[in-house]
Amino acid sequence: MILAIDVGNTITMIGVYDSSGLLHNWTMMTDTGKTSDEYGVFLSYLFEHVNIDMSTVDGAIISSVVPPAMNQLELAIRRYFGLEPLVIGPGIKTGINIKYENPREVGADKIVNAVAGLELYGGPLIIVDFGTATTFCALSARGEYLGGVICPGIRISADALFQKAAKLPWVDVAKPDNVIGRNIVESMQSGLYYGFIGQVDFIVRHMKAEMSRQQANRDARERIRVVATGSMAGLIAPGCETIDEVNGLLTLEGLRIIYERNKKADKK
Repeated sequence: MILAIDVGNTITMIGVYDSSGLLHNWTMMTDTGKTSDEYGVFLSYLFEHVNIDMSTVDGAIISSVVPPAMNQLELAIRRYFGLEPLVIGPGIKTGINIKYENPREVGADKIVNAVAGLELYGGPLIIVDFGTATTFCALSARGEYLGGVICPGIRISADALFQKAAKLPWVDVAKPDNVIGRNIVESMQSGLYYGFIGQVDFIVRHMKAEMSRQQANRDARERIRVVATGSMAGLIAPGCETIDEVNGLLTLEGLRIIYERNKKADKK
């Protein structure tokens, strides 16, 4: 079995795979204050709850965009599972050719998503990740990471309205019944929901056009698939005209694929 953990700025995703695929997955709030024992006890409880013996896990892989959480999480894997986790970073075999000016600037989550996206859907591909930030990643038909776009996430935007505008209340991010709100809450929800739909469709259309030009029309616009993932994908993606598919487990799948590729490489 493989334990896969993706540490995001807001949410941490945990998945357990066996040879048949994903057995169970969980989410927890990312907390940089947790000790290794707190992580270990929490993981022990999750495994006990679904009747999985922790000793049957023979591999672990972690991706993280939150460096302060890594030391204690890695220590927990060593103490409670007796394993040295594989950590996404320099030296890990991904199969992705990164065309970014400085490849080290590409977040671990983007690389993992790219691996899963190309494996599951092929290229050319655009991945929209609705997380703490909303990110757009462009991947060519040849498996190249071309670059992307980073925007404030919908929850960040909602919190900023509440914090910076004295008379605006905190609102839950939800789809309103109408674009024209008839009270302050509906008006804010409309701006957040429909504003982000418009942002996604505008950026994706321009990315498609630019990718087609850069690839000398080999990647015609109509061939470029668009996949959405992330905690807010289920809310925003259905309203977007440009998104073809939603896969909330894309990052965990990428971790599984990378783990298997590296283990195969180690055996050669």
